Amino acid sequence: MPEARRIRVTGIVQGVGFRPFVWRLAHELAIRGWVRNDAAGVEIHCEGERLDEFAARLRLEAPPLARIDALQVVPVAAFGAPDFRIFESAGGRVTTAIGHDTATCADCLAELFDPANRRYRHPFITCTHCGPRYTVTRRLPYDRPQTSLAPFPLCPDCAREYTDPADRRFHAETICCPNCGPRLRLCDAAGGVIGGDPIAATLDLLRAGRIVAIKGLGGFHLACDATNAASVAALRARKQREEKPFAVMVADVAQAARYAKIGADETALLEAPERPIVLLEKKIELSGIAPGLAEIGLMLPVTPIQFLLFHDAPEMALVMTSANPHGEPLVIGNDEALIRLAGIADAFLLHDREIVVRCDDSVRRATTFIRRARGYVPRALRLPREVPPALAVGGWFKNTVCVMRGDQAFLSQHVGDLDNAAACGFFAESVAHLLSILDVEPALVAHDLHPDFFSTRFAAQFAAERGIPAIGVQHHHAHIAAVCAEHGIAAPVLGLALDGVGLGTDGTAWGGELLRVEGGAFERLGHLFPLPLPGGDVAAREPWRMATAVLHRLGRTDEIVRRFPDEPAAPTVAQMLMRGFNCPSTSSAGRLFDAMAGMLGVRRRQSFEGQAAMLLEGLAVRHGPVAPLDGGWRIEDGRLDLLPLFAYLEDCEDAAAGAALFHATFAAALTDWVTAAARQTGILTVAASGGCLLNRLLSATLCSSLAERGVRLIKARLLPPNDGGLSLGQAWVAGSRSVCGRA
Repeated sequence: MPEARRIRVTGIVQGVGFRPFVWRLAHELAIRGWVRNDAAGVEIHCEGERLDEFAARLRLEAPPLARIDALQVVPVAAFGAPDFRIFESAGGRVTTAIGHDTATCADCLAELFDPANRRYRHPFITCTHCGPRYTVTRRLPYDRPQTSLAPFPLCPDCAREYTDPADRRFHAETICCPNCGPRLRLCDAAGGVIGGDPIAATLDLLRAGRIVAIKGLGGFHLACDATNAASVAALRARKQREEKPFAVMVADVAQAARYAKIGADETALLEAPERPIVLLEKKIELSGIAPGLAEIGLMLPVTPIQFLLFHDAPEMALVMTSANPHGEPLVIGNDEALIRLAGIADAFLLHDREIVVRCDDSVRRATTFIRRARGYVPRALRLPREVPPALAVGGWFKNTVCVMRGDQAFLSQHVGDLDNAAACGFFAESVAHLLSILDVEPALVAHDLHPDFFSTRFAAQFAAERGIPAIGVQHHHAHIAAVCAEHGIAAPVLGLALDGVGLGTDGTAWGGELLRVEGGAFERLGHLFPLPLPGGDVAAREPWRMATAVLHRLGRTDEIVRRFPDEPAAPTVAQMLMRGFNCPSTSSAGRLFDAMAGMLGVRRRQSFEGQAAMLLEGLAVRHGPVAPLDGGWRIEDGRLDLLPLFAYLEDCEDAAAGAALFHATFAAALTDWVTAAARQTGILTVAASGGCLLNRLLSATLCSSLAERGVRLIKARLLPPNDGGLSLGQAWVAGSRSVCGRA
């Protein structure tokens, strides 16, 4: 009898054409046996003479959407298999993962626009190399009955392709055609069907300045002509989105280059199968799209519907923004869209394939995530060691949840801010779905220290119902731990956490922290010199109040009313600061940016989180580099104080010059601060995280200046540095404590 082996392949190996790839390779090498999906991944029994070559090529030549995490080969007894077959899926405990959604592949696009092809202009064309995965899947194993394509029985032609291992649509679970697939229709605001070709009619509406809700992969988009200022303004007004930037979709990279500066890295990211929104340096201004900002978010078509729109109107630039009423989760259902988007959308481009999982668009720069969602979820992050099965529930802003399974971490899609009932419902829905699809029963649950967060209260109830520990993790410790987990670092690091706010262990608002972090433990080595928050949380929304806090620290409280004569609350704020009433302190780096924006007259009030800091960065970038202010900071007892810089700029009339000097000096001050701690502790690796690390100018300057001092800076690469990555850090800290017996 010939040799025989059993091969176990784990990773993203279901729904990506892996079994037909194995079948074709086996026939090429005269291998006999079988292959099947099961809950753990893919199992192969193989018999023949070229088994070593077979195993090696499984890894080297895997399909483009596959990711092999492990390939185990075990000798077994041969049973004399007559040929090589593909078996039906087996059951068992789930240890594999479902694939992510990807853009329509080149082969499908060629068919989509080939008049001789039976799928010509079919809005739901897909194959094993592209299309929806995560957003249409209810449970594993990934088979058609487990997806939202189950209600669409295959026609004879599709059934032939589906059962032919030599066809690229073999077991493509979302396979369909015009004869057996979902249907596209365009409806008016009342739900009545608009006749004619839905694509052509949609384009007519967009050209006429109308707003159309278009059903996508993980939810609806609201679309309008991005070059029509009146349409953009109407969308802002209807969506109650005053100035927050919109993403824009264009046909291809050539069109994108009309609006932004694009290099090779940006081109690759725009054209990647994941199709994120990519933040790019503006070349020209589109009215009302990203007012005052240095960057514009551009994306290329993802779905066949979007490709059809741009094929017929390649010159168009369309706003493609998440379809949801202000602050609420994405709309995913047809009836839901007609109700929740009433008064916002003029028409609805609908279809009858259900969206199972809400999943917003991902947002990226070349090396940094801003929002990790469609196209990247639920990809696992490999951990440096196994940890107990755990659930981490994130924070309040930019929420994600994380599930640990063995040596893998699975982050949910972006959930968003938990500030309304609908968002909290989406959060609970995301927890349930992720645990279900991964078949994980947590042994512990991790949460933020803040007792009033919805996620914290959820964690307490979840833990009580299951009799498991609920472990609180300090906000900035979690930020740094997320970077350590991603980079596989177990040794002590210095942690530089720069963000807006997080509850400290002393009960105050932290946000500019220098920590020593080692696994589940941390020590606070220093922090930014605290500023008062006049009025509490309202100061985070009104940068002029933070400017008054600086004036107060400079001993110029009596100048507040003169500096802000058109602010009715200015006299009250001055009195609050003098009396220390309702002025909690914060060490927040984010509030320093706000204070400088308020002082330079860049922004009095923010219409979205981080707006003042983003405008300040935009001014600094446009101004160009400057040298840091000599003597612009001081370090005392581990506290970094930028008061000398603020004193110097207090009467600055050139906002751009002031913004550039602030960035240069803050980066130089942070470099001195961190370098001193590195010398004192002997730790030369710094993990930096927090929302302020999204500031390109600060982050790049800090990285290069620390490198010149012999200090290595590491940052998040596979997840956002803002609170979108917080849940990973929480899970890693809680898991580390549990392993050490401290839970």
